[in-house]
Amino acid sequence: MGWLGSGRESTMAREAACKHRAGQAPLQAVGDAGRLLKMHTDAALPNLTMATQSAAATGAAAAATPRQSQGAVTLILAALGDRRAIAAKLRRLLQTAGVYTDGAELNRRLSALEARAMLDAARGRPNRAQFYFGGLDQLRFVIVPAARDYYAARGISFWMHQLLRFLDDPVSVVDPSGLFSLRQTITGHVLQVTHLDPIYDLELLQMWPDGIADFEREIEAMLDGSHPRAATIGAIIEDADYHQRLLDYVRAYRADPAAERLRRDLGAVGTDADFRAAAERFATLPGYLDWCQRLPPGLGALLWRWLTVRRYAQAVAAT
Repeated sequence: MGWLGSGRESTMAREAACKHRAGQAPLQAVGDAGRLLKMHTDAALPNLTMATQSAAATGAAAAATPRQSQGAVTLILAALGDRRAIAAKLRRLLQTAGVYTDGAELNRRLSALEARAMLDAARGRPNRAQFYFGGLDQLRFVIVPAARDYYAARGISFWMHQLLRFLDDPVSVVDPSGLFSLRQTITGHVLQVTHLDPIYDLELLQMWPDGIADFEREIEAMLDGSHPRAATIGAIIEDADYHQRLLDYVRAYRADPAAERLRRDLGAVGTDADFRAAAERFATLPGYLDWCQRLPPGLGALLWRWLTVRRYAQAVAAT
């Protein structure tokens, strides 16, 4: 889910809605050469690519958030929350385990996805092991490499960030596909992570009739500070403008599901063709579900495949 967080079938190349203008760093003129350099710099700024604008906006926003400005102990305590918050996290963890074993609830969710043509019922439903190992593939081929690259570029420890995510909501880490998670776990995950592409999670929320409408209200609550998890999520998010961009996209998606998607720049990892292919596959919920249907049904075969296959191209060949 993650959950990583995708027109609908294009590759993920750059963030499509960057509204934050890149600021001009002051240049000290030294004689005519200095003035000429400044003139050319000023002329070039309006022509920055969308990817560069996105990176500049993200970098500026990151410095303004508690995630970048506060120490590790302060962040850990903030992500953990008070006793009431901890109790709520434990309840969500137990309830998610219940969803995993509750055949009726899983059937309801899958039926909702079949009704929306996100899961091909004619091919048969994947079993729980296929869902789980499909989520592990999504995690290792896309979510982890993308997150590792993204946070390294911003000087943020990847492992520290995962710890904070776990402390804020353990389920967001242990259920990578999000298929068995509670609705509030899915929405909290999208709020706590600057997503590569949030369309996957918006498709997940359609397992509930009012899922996306409720999520829009949650984003509004984050922006005005009234969200019950505002403090713990605030200790994690590194991009101060992310929630506003997310709100704009959710509203556009509700009006038209084919709206231009909110994509994060792929960064250095985007130069890897194997990663790009995996990112395209797992960008959407239908892509993930189709992958699960292709996996072998037996637990032994799934485990052997997970232990021996290391690259996405190998996984495709073995699927």
